[in-house]
Amino acid sequence: MTPQTLSVGSGALARTIAYLHHGGTGPGLVWMQGFMSDMVSTKAAALAERAERDGIALTRFDYSGHGQSGGAFTDGTISRWLEESRAVFEEVTSGPQIVIGSSMGGYLAMLLERQIADANRIAGLVLIAPAWDMTEALMWDEFPADVREQVMETGVWMRPSAYGDPYPITRDLIADGRKHLFGDRAWQPACPVRIIQGRLDPDVPYDHVAKLLDKAAGADVTLTEVPDGEHRLSRPEDIALLLDTIETLRQDVA
Repeated sequence: MTPQTLSVGSGALARTIAYLHHGGTGPGLVWMQGFMSDMVSTKAAALAERAERDGIALTRFDYSGHGQSGGAFTDGTISRWLEESRAVFEEVTSGPQIVIGSSMGGYLAMLLERQIADANRIAGLVLIAPAWDMTEALMWDEFPADVREQVMETGVWMRPSAYGDPYPITRDLIADGRKHLFGDRAWQPACPVRIIQGRLDPDVPYDHVAKLLDKAAGADVTLTEVPDGEHRLSRPEDIALLLDTIETLRQDVA
């Protein structure tokens, strides 16, 4: 399937966003991947296969600086990636959608839900290890003094990764992230939310994600723990759990 493209922003801020969309029955599905991932990763591919098999509408896309989209990764910020997510959601999809977000994609899905005025458009969220407030709670607060100093003085720090080459954490990413923090405030999503979280996740700790249940008191938010699960949750049994969770939620909101 050949990606289509969408232009987001104008002038020097313009970038071309690649997306894959196929029509089908609703509620449709929107996939939002994590930091440094792309729309053809293992979980995304499994979701596409199931959606095509069952005739369900699905939209996937790459943030700028990721995958097949334009732009430099080092220009990326939460504001920039959220703007792109909203543009794809509003211009490519129609009708009720279940937004599925993994890691940073889960955080962006939470922010997107907060921005969309029409409560009928986002029918539900499925969040996999949602890295909410990631630039502050999972990055800045965890950085030792020398790393913070390097970020502030040079504008970038190459963070080691267990999944491949080191990747850049920029001063702009940290600073911009502070515009989008949930912090200690309550979180009251207007749709049902299903969270899947690995107990052994070293990147987005279980306890960090579990705090969302307290923040969302009274809302329809549930958390499914994977006792031996780590961050990616891409094993066959993890993907089966994800697909079952999505299908159950689709039936609940249809």
